[in-house]
Amino acid sequence: MSNDPASLLAHRLASELTTAVPPAVTVLADMIVGDTRPLGVLFYGSVARGVDNSDREAVEQALSGVLDFYVIVERHRDWPRPALHRVANTLLPPNVEYHEKKIGGRVLRAKVAILSLAQFRHLTRKEARDISIWARFSQPVRLVWVRDTGAADNILRCVIRSVASASYWAARLGPQQGTSDIFWRALYAHTYRSELRVEAPGRERCLLVGQEERCDLMLRSAWQLAGIAGAAEGTVLQTGISARDYDLARKRWRMREKIGRPLNIVRLIKAAFTFQGGAEYLAWKIYRHSGVKVHVTPFMERHPLLSAPYVICRLIRAGVFTRCSR
Repeated sequence: MSNDPASLLAHRLASELTTAVPPAVTVLADMIVGDTRPLGVLFYGSVARGVDNSDREAVEQALSGVLDFYVIVERHRDWPRPALHRVANTLLPPNVEYHEKKIGGRVLRAKVAILSLAQFRHLTRKEARDISIWARFSQPVRLVWVRDTGAADNILRCVIRSVASASYWAARLGPQQGTSDIFWRALYAHTYRSELRVEAPGRERCLLVGQEERCDLMLRSAWQLAGIAGAAEGTVLQTGISARDYDLARKRWRMREKIGRPLNIVRLIKAAFTFQGGAEYLAWKIYRHSGVKVHVTPFMERHPLLSAPYVICRLIRAGVFTRCSR
């Protein structure tokens, strides 16, 4: 294999995409796709990050939760849903759905997000103001269903772009020098704050456990491609970025932080009509993202969209939107 950084990055990510997952995950992906013909289905989360398939106890524990998938379509009409859903996905991607399937005597649950290829390309750029997509796909991911080799190549390019975007921001949000894991921890700590998740301190470290070699290779290769890597001494890397560039980048990042909470809350409101059990899910996610508890009434469960103004007023009174702009 070539030592060229572009080849190293592409080879490693292609290998990750095709790494085996528990068979039940592949069966579930097939059932979610059904008769549709998307470009591909990506699987991410703790199972993709490194659950040992030979460790039955770990696999069983992972499969007992809600599994995370992204369906990539060529056009929104390729995923047959009501016209209003497709419009919502065009204006504020991604739509999120809940799927529950019985496989081998057990019930598997999945959260399924839908993106068009054009949106996937746009949201994996380093210039994207919504950082959630490239941040997610800079982590290990598996391609568990794919239409053809052309679709696989297009998806691989988006995953490569995600890692490049993450590496770009890791250089500008981390220290001027440090080990690769320090840069990745700084990056994910910033992305959590920008998405305004309510996470335990140090949650970003969990993303890197067992991924140290991967993180180092990704960062070094992406920095070489971008021409931003300075001198390296052993495991310590230097960015070689000027103070002026640091200041400009961090100003741009603060803008992303300011829109993070409103964007997530509006997206969660939208999810109420595409996610089964939408009102309960919405209340749980709002609490997770903002710390504000919303009591779900029977009316809200039946009519989540009609209840949206009440929820928004409740969040305004709690100061959620005010806090996000400070």
